[in-house]
Amino acid sequence: MATLARTADRLYWGARYVERAEDTARIVRAYHDMVVDYPSVRVLRWEPLAAVAGGDADIVVDPDDPSGEIAVVEHLIADADNPVSIVASVRMARDNLRTTREVMPREAWQAVNQLSQYVNATASAAIARQRRDQFLGRVIQISRRLDGVVESTMSRSDEYRMFRLGRLLERADMTTRVLGVAAAGILQLERAGSDELVADEVRWMSVLRSVSALQMYQRSVRGPIEGIEVVRFLMAYAPFPRSVRGCFTEMRTVLAGLPSPDTVLAALDVAEQKLAQSDPDVTVAHELDRAMDQVQLAIADVGRAIHRRYVSTFLA
Repeated sequence: MATLARTADRLYWGARYVERAEDTARIVRAYHDMVVDYPSVRVLRWEPLAAVAGGDADIVVDPDDPSGEIAVVEHLIADADNPVSIVASVRMARDNLRTTREVMPREAWQAVNQLSQYVNATASAAIARQRRDQFLGRVIQISRRLDGVVESTMSRSDEYRMFRLGRLLERADMTTRVLGVAAAGILQLERAGSDELVADEVRWMSVLRSVSALQMYQRSVRGPIEGIEVVRFLMAYAPFPRSVRGCFTEMRTVLAGLPSPDTVLAALDVAEQKLAQSDPDVTVAHELDRAMDQVQLAIADVGRAIHRRYVSTFLA
C-alpha cells in the first residue's frame, strides 16, 4: 500500500493523458477522413471537432481558412497551451510516468519516451494534410503498443490497477464527448433529400471510426448505419470495450482488486444509473447532449472518488 500511495496519482494521470492523446488522434483522423470523403456540396466546419475534445473558446479562424481546418487541427495537435492537445497530453503523460519507472515494465517506459520524442519532433508538421494521417496513425500505434506491453508484462498489482483505471475513465469520458457533441450535431441536420441522407450516414460512420467501433458495430447490428443504433451501441453495448458501458464494467472488475473500493464503487453505481437513465432513442439534439453531460459529470465524480480513496488519503 505504501508503494501505491507514492505512485497512484502519477500512474493514474499518466494513463489518462496517454489515453487522451490517443483518443484525440483517433477523432482528428476520423474527421479528416470524413471531410475528404464527404458526398455533399456542404462545407464541413471543423469547430465541432474542438468541442468534442473539450472546448473551442480560444480558437481564432483565419479568413484564409474558411472551414476552420488549420486552426482546429493546430489547436488539437500542436497547441502546447491546450490541455487536451496531443502535444500537451503526451508531455503530461511523460512527466507523470517518468517517476514510476520502478514499477512499470521497461518496454512500457520506452514506448512512452518514444511517443514523446516522436510527437515533439513531428507535431508541427502534422498540421498539413499531407503529413497528418501518418502522424495520427503513429500516435495511435505507439499508444496501443504501450497498452499491449502493460497488459502482457505488468504484474496485476495495485499499480497496474491504477493505470487501468486511468485509461478506462478517460476512454469513457471521450466516448461521451464524441456522442454528446458530434452525434448531437448530426441529429440537427435537416434531411432535405437523398444526398443529405447519404451524407448523414457518412457522418455516423465517422463517429464510429473515431472510437474504432465501425467493424464491431457492423458485426453486432448487422444493418444500416443509423444514428439511433450508433448511439445505443456506443453507450450501452457492454461487449464492446470502448462503449461507455464496457468501460464501466471493466472498471468495476479492476476496482474489485483494490483495497476497500466501496466509496468509488458507490460513485460508479451512480454513473451507471445516469447511463441507464439516458435514453438513446432521443431525436432532439439538445436532449442527447444534455444526457451525455449528465454522464460526463458522473464520470468526473468517479474520478474524484478515486483520488480521494487512493491518492489524497494516503499522501495527506
